[in-house]
Order: sequence, then C-alpha cells, then structure tokens
Amino acid sequence: MKNTMLFLLLVAFSLTQAACANDADFQSHVYADKDGNNLPYRLLVPAGYDKAKGPSPLLIFLHGAGERGADNRAQLIHGKSFMRRAAAEYGCIVLVPQCPRNMTWASRHWTETDHGLVKEPSQPMRLLLALIEKVQKQYRIDPDRIYVTGLSMGGYGTWEMIQREPKRFAAAVPICGGGDEARAERIKAVPIWAFHGDKDGAVPVARTRDMIAAIKKAGGKPKYTEYPGVRHMSWVPAFKDPDLLKWICSQKRK
Repeated sequence: MKNTMLFLLLVAFSLTQAACANDADFQSHVYADKDGNNLPYRLLVPAGYDKAKGPSPLLIFLHGAGERGADNRAQLIHGKSFMRRAAAEYGCIVLVPQCPRNMTWASRHWTETDHGLVKEPSQPMRLLLALIEKVQKQYRIDPDRIYVTGLSMGGYGTWEMIQREPKRFAAAVPICGGGDEARAERIKAVPIWAFHGDKDGAVPVARTRDMIAAIKKAGGKPKYTEYPGVRHMSWVPAFKDPDLLKWICSQKRK
C-alpha cells in the first residue's frame, strides 16, 4: 500500500505542473479561523449567478492524498469537468478545499486498522465545516441541497462528514474510501451512491463493501457501483457516469 500511495503522490505532483493553467473560473480564496489556521479553497460560481433568482445547490469536493498542500491548485487535478458540469447544467456552487500536507480530511489515517469515529474532527474538517457556513452566508445556498463527494482520502472524508453531520447533507458520493461501520445507523436516511474498483490496491474494496452492507443492515438503501478490474482510480469512470450528476442534484434533504 505504501508503494502505491508514493506512486500516486508522484503522479499528482507531475500532473500539478501541467494542469490548472486555465482554472480562472475557480475563484481562489483562503479561509482562516480566529487562531490563524488556514484552509485554501477554490469556489466555482455558475455564470450569471444571481441571488434574486433563488437559492443554489452547494457541491463540496474533497480531493485525495496526492493533492494535499498549500498551492491552492492541486485539488483541481481530478474532477474538473464533473464540477464544471455541476455548475453549468445544475446551477451548483462548487466548493473545493485543499487539505494541508501531512493532514487528512478524516480523523483517522487511511493506514489505521481502527476506523472508529473519534470525538473531534481533524483540523482540516473542522475548518471546512466552518467554511461551509461562511459560504452559506456569502451566497444564497439552498440548505436542503448541500452535497458532498470525495475520492480516496476524500472518500474517507466524505463518509466521515455525513457521519458527523447526517442532517446537513442531502446526498453523498464517497469514492474508494471507508467509514465507521458501527455508526451506519446515523446515515441510513442519507442518499448515498458509493463507488469502488474491485482491484484497488490503495484502499481495499472491502472498506466500501462493508460500509454499504452495514447501512443496508441498519435499514438504509444506498446505491453502490463496483467496477470489475478497476484499480484505485475508480473516480474516472464514476465521474463519467451519465446518471451521477442528475442523481445528486435531484436529492433534497429530508
């Protein structure tokens, strides 16, 4: 697993050098709390956005381990077309934070064997939850249409966000991640569509399988797509699924 993660970090570094040249539509910002802790983020606002036209959905995208840092660019390596479609076709405001290096979205590191939810969120997640509230005040966000998706380390973060605040999110799309199976009861009512490749060498496919099984046992009805023969980059086919965006944006908080 360590060799796989090192390879992904090197790939992400290489892609960062060539990517993000035409990302001016993703506004660059930095959120800072009262203690001086910073969280870089990008914000994609639909062309012609107007508060007077009504509230907009909010889509939060959590990147993987290879895109951590402070350049406020690397988090845009994966999923840009998907995010731009969300803004252009469904009017979503898209929030793309960047996790600092050597930190994680979830409170547990992906290499740990115990993935039980700890009491306090990680610093990046704590800052992100506060940032979401700031964006809600700055823009006219529909509180019943807040969505979260993430890949790899961001998939873990997606599971943890909805387990910490299940009543905040209208839908979640965790990709090749994992969560706390013991807390499946908390998210049984959250619309979830999870994705994973069955040949994933970085995050075992069992992490998603076990979460889906636990939610179903608790009475939930999550959607799950498993790609045969696909390794870690299951987000590539997931973001190309013609039904995914339509499914996400049709969900409303119950």
